[in-house]
Amino acid sequence: MGIKQLGYLGLEVSNLEAWESYAGPLLGFDVSKDDATGRLYLRMDAYHHRIALHEGPSDDLAYIGWQVNTEPELEDLAQKLEANGTKVTALSPEELDIRKVYKAYRFQDPSGIVSEIFYGRLAMYTEKIHHGFPVTGFNADELGLGHCGLVAKNLEETIKFYRDVLGMRISDHVLLPVGDTSIPAAFFHCNPRHHSVAFLEMELPKKLQHFMIELLSLDDVGRGYDRCQEAGVPLATTIGKHTNDHMHSFYMQSPSGFSVEYGWGARLIDDETWVAEMHTHGSIWGHKLVDDRLFDVEDNKQAAE
Repeated sequence: MGIKQLGYLGLEVSNLEAWESYAGPLLGFDVSKDDATGRLYLRMDAYHHRIALHEGPSDDLAYIGWQVNTEPELEDLAQKLEANGTKVTALSPEELDIRKVYKAYRFQDPSGIVSEIFYGRLAMYTEKIHHGFPVTGFNADELGLGHCGLVAKNLEETIKFYRDVLGMRISDHVLLPVGDTSIPAAFFHCNPRHHSVAFLEMELPKKLQHFMIELLSLDDVGRGYDRCQEAGVPLATTIGKHTNDHMHSFYMQSPSGFSVEYGWGARLIDDETWVAEMHTHGSIWGHKLVDDRLFDVEDNKQAAE
């Protein structure tokens, strides 16, 4: 019952051309374009797309889509949201066509993040994936797109909403040391992927701090690291290994300013045996900051104001 995976992200970006040159040749997505609107779709598995890029000024998250498996589950979750006092709106036929889904509802989480629950994704099993750069592939499918790191205005309210209303499970808590302070973060899973979303209680000018895509090979990550440096893509961190999900990854700056985590090898969760933990370090090794803006609390507070 309930949410099964992170299905898609909708991003509003100010430079579609830059993203087209970035998402395919550097990240390895299969990029397609809607000729009527210029909208870009980024595909990584059998689904039509996992990320939709809409032209606009914010360079931030526009919406996030959570998949359920059946229509009764969709309706049950919509009713649970309404019973919680959360306004729920059905997506229009035009919006459903953009998302390439059969049915969906929109709502906002406690931080005002536009969220959607849906079922009936458009699958393209007969359409070969044309990666923009030779990669072994992405670890997606039933695990979903990957994960995203979002900014929470109130972490406790956010935890109660995602755990008690949406039915997601806490994976662990992390106090991320940054300078003289620590940033509290909560990590949620909805399937065996260690986390599909993480919330950081901090001030940033954007809702989206980063999104992560997981490759099927550590060599894919290493080659991506080389490609970024050769192409002059700014790195946010060096390669490292996280304490909680054990992901081997690095962070790079996207054309929209938020980061993209490029990783491999995260551990999976078995809810029958998993024990939630608390960590006071973000990484076992590596992930040294290259661009201080990733977690520069003071600068981000000023930018948010």
